[in-house]
Amino acid sequence: MSGSRIRARGWGWQHAGRAAPALAGLDLDVEPGERVLLLGPSGAGKSTLLSALAGVLGGEDEGDESGELTVDGAHPATRRGTTDAGTAGLVLQDPQANTIMSHVGDDVAFGCENLAVPRDEIWQRVRHALAAVGLDVALDRSTAALSGGQRQRLALAGVIAMRPGLILLDEPTANLDPAGVVEVRDAVARVAAETGATLVVVEHRVETWLPVVDRVVVLAAGGGAVADGAPTAVLDARREQLAADGVWVPGLPVEIARGSRHPGDALLELDAVRAGRGGVPAHEPVTLAIRAGEALVVTGPNGAGKSTLALTLAGLMAPVVGEVRATSTLRGAELREQAPLRWRPKQLSRRIGTVFQQPEHQFVTARVHDEVAAGLRALALPRHEIAQRVDGLLAALRLDALADANPFTLSGGEQRRLSVATVLAPAPRVMVLDEPTFGQDRRTWQELVRLIASLVDDRGCAVVAITHDADVERVLGDRTLRLGEPAASASDRPAQAGSS
Repeated sequence: MSGSRIRARGWGWQHAGRAAPALAGLDLDVEPGERVLLLGPSGAGKSTLLSALAGVLGGEDEGDESGELTVDGAHPATRRGTTDAGTAGLVLQDPQANTIMSHVGDDVAFGCENLAVPRDEIWQRVRHALAAVGLDVALDRSTAALSGGQRQRLALAGVIAMRPGLILLDEPTANLDPAGVVEVRDAVARVAAETGATLVVVEHRVETWLPVVDRVVVLAAGGGAVADGAPTAVLDARREQLAADGVWVPGLPVEIARGSRHPGDALLELDAVRAGRGGVPAHEPVTLAIRAGEALVVTGPNGAGKSTLALTLAGLMAPVVGEVRATSTLRGAELREQAPLRWRPKQLSRRIGTVFQQPEHQFVTARVHDEVAAGLRALALPRHEIAQRVDGLLAALRLDALADANPFTLSGGEQRRLSVATVLAPAPRVMVLDEPTFGQDRRTWQELVRLIASLVDDRGCAVVAITHDADVERVLGDRTLRLGEPAASASDRPAQAGSS
């Protein structure tokens, strides 16, 4: 299949119930076989554009469309429900949202079956696609047992197996370990080269895709494109302005000043803990103390058990082996039970806050403002104090204009900031954050990490951050625990005032 041609003239989309459009006035031409890196600040409409190109944006009841958008001369939505749907293959920002079937092989085969690919050829494509993205698991492996990074590889395998004329990727490597990022990127580039497919990829970390794209398009917040051209020309000519607008420009590292760090008492103690599901340990034994006024970063390859360990130390899962104990400093005088797993929900939420890998798993209201306020109301704080804290956080995280929006209509980056805000608002003594910077542009990353650092340095909170983000480790990581190595241990780094 040859590559698809994209044409937009004054195109825009406004989600139902929103005061402002997600995207407006876009003029864009992409020729067959071009490889485009789509950049722009969080909330600029990048994911909206990809969904529109795939024909899955929604009908009139979900929003209002303006202007003209076509793929190979037809509106993308007209291809849904036909074999022409194979023209576009979309990998969504949320890895779990890409998963359809309960077994790995069936999930990769799903798109091919809809395209009426012959059965024998389907399974050849399935095995080739899984090998291409480095997902070395059995075809009958449960998709529910995969980590977020493995789900991301699975979604890419499904698209590769379809061999579409248009490949649309929304943050396709955000949950991958460093080796996986290169492996997946190269697999996508090979497929595009072999099939002649047109590639449009959204990725905040620009340097990952620069070696394999031939064009960069930068969307402006609120409408149109502010830059379009060869990658080097665009990034060199507008370097400082792009960084100020939130683009991750290579060679311009982010810096966050840290205050004096003096770790305090232990709050949680892990004694030879091995977390896992179904009684099967996911990693080697971990023994360490989580201390007040300190940030612990947990890293390791996909499938090493990082998210499972996070849920276990947060008191949401029982360890397969070992013990998680809360010290008297965290428990207080009124709570004798040492195991957080046995605490009542209110006892747990007052002491340990958790941000899940999929942000939408923790939304409980239909309004952004109410979502941040929910934890504060549970603490029975005065109404004026709740309003002050919520308004301050929403402004600091650039969510104030979305205060009345439904959390499920936000972009992936906005949802991630909202999920972190729900934990930052009550500021429990221990905060467990799984991929807290996923989907963030340069500006929102700095604002988010600065808030987290202030709670550690100024309020004496303890943070455990599960991440593949090297900048998070560099800025926040007072200690680093690396899972997936022969012996898991938390290594210290020098804690100096003002270090970054």
